[in-house]
Amino acid sequence: MKVFIAGARSITTLNAPVQKRMMSIYEKGYSVLVGDCYGVDASVQRFYANLGYQNVCVYASGGRARNNVGHWAIKSVSASPGARGFDFYKQKDLAMANEADYGFMIWDGESRGTLNNIINLVLQNKSVLLYLAPVNQMLVVKTLGDCSKVVSLCMPKTQAIYGQLLQAAAPVQVP
Repeated sequence: MKVFIAGARSITTLNAPVQKRMMSIYEKGYSVLVGDCYGVDASVQRFYANLGYQNVCVYASGGRARNNVGHWAIKSVSASPGARGFDFYKQKDLAMANEADYGFMIWDGESRGTLNNIINLVLQNKSVLLYLAPVNQMLVVKTLGDCSKVVSLCMPKTQAIYGQLLQAAAPVQVP
């Protein structure tokens, strides 16, 4: 079983409910797919490095990891030439979503990248365990309807971003 774990850069510590779920992943011996960013990615890496867990793969755009705390294998993901910011890193995230069996997202209710990860997983019919930090709750997201309910709890700015991400993710209609 491969679990894509990601979340917001603004979240730099993992609370007890999140750590409990991560410990369950460790105890079951599941493969962890994690990015190389600061915030949740680096915190997840520290958690598993402290356990000496080896079943972790770090995904990095262009093969150069910003963080690889446990010195794990790096999966290099190409990005479009000239891509910057969100467009540069979303390819790495999409590769993890494609490879994973399910996702565990730790979200601040604002991070565009984390929201995009949830959408990508759901569109592939993969379940997401979501820790929504602003309300301190674990939620299961299996459908876009579930995702819409979660986003309705967020700020209007996040709701607008959700609409934009859905439009970008929609398949192109052929006349």
